[in-house]
Amino acid sequence: MLQQTTVAAVIPYYLRWMESFPDLRALSRATLQKVLKAWEGLGYYQRAKNLHRSSRIIIKEYQGRFPSDYDQLKKLPGLGSSTTAALLSFAFDLPYPVLEANVRRVLTRVMRLKGRRNPGDDIFLNFLTPLIPQKNSSQFNQAMMELGALVCKPRNPHCLLCPITDHYQAYQAGEQEIIPEPKKRDFQKIEAVIALIQDNGKYLIQKRPSQGLLADLWEFPGGKKKRSESFSQALHREVQEELGARIRESRFLTKVRHAYTQFQVTLYAYECQLEKRPHLEKTRYRWVTLKGLRRYPFPSGNAKIIRFLEEKKSLQT
Repeated sequence: MLQQTTVAAVIPYYLRWMESFPDLRALSRATLQKVLKAWEGLGYYQRAKNLHRSSRIIIKEYQGRFPSDYDQLKKLPGLGSSTTAALLSFAFDLPYPVLEANVRRVLTRVMRLKGRRNPGDDIFLNFLTPLIPQKNSSQFNQAMMELGALVCKPRNPHCLLCPITDHYQAYQAGEQEIIPEPKKRDFQKIEAVIALIQDNGKYLIQKRPSQGLLADLWEFPGGKKKRSESFSQALHREVQEELGARIRESRFLTKVRHAYTQFQVTLYAYECQLEKRPHLEKTRYRWVTLKGLRRYPFPSGNAKIIRFLEEKKSLQT
């Protein structure tokens, strides 16, 4: 959970996750939908799918015992070198150095590595490996991570509080503020339309493909608005393309925003009535009550719309 996500954001998810899946066997027996629902809002959903797949592999191939061998661990879905090293160090106290964003930043400043380009993990591992203690490697690795998270921060590092400034080449050169050089991100803004289609008190939702962005999550029909389109035109086009249906009437309901890593999306949600109910594939499309929507994992933007619908209904009652 801590990959790409802060500790503060992870803690409530972790506590709820452990209630739902207290051990590997419980996780392995759960449906993918339940796993994704527990992860809803954390983003990078492939991580949840990898955990689910790994739990089943460990139960089946390792009799439920978590492997402590580097090569066996790294074969599990989603485990790269850094996470594998972290597991071996934290769980088994084996002398593997952990490389993550905070540690890389500390080492970049210690070694005074200039330039925006990533120097590669080999140079960091060559530096760290001789320093890692044979016992209590977990404490060493956690200390390095905490040093980066709390002292050697990306901006305004607390150098006067740092216990190892004598070893910081960047600090000695007065360059700790510009090393590492910050990355420039292109933050794309997207506008999309959402069709809230009701029939007999149920909403139509559809399942996203099993590959690509937000794979296997559920969502309301809709999609990106083209520059040349009005919102109404985009709404009619998306419903026609996705459902093969025509909208009889529509009414704007609400607007929500959500920021992802590389883009920000603004969703414009419309209540829609179709000319006739379309014939749809049951495995991909479902008609679900407002209360029933809580059982399905949705992208964060859609989840915000569901909360709006719930609040709207509570006010009406």
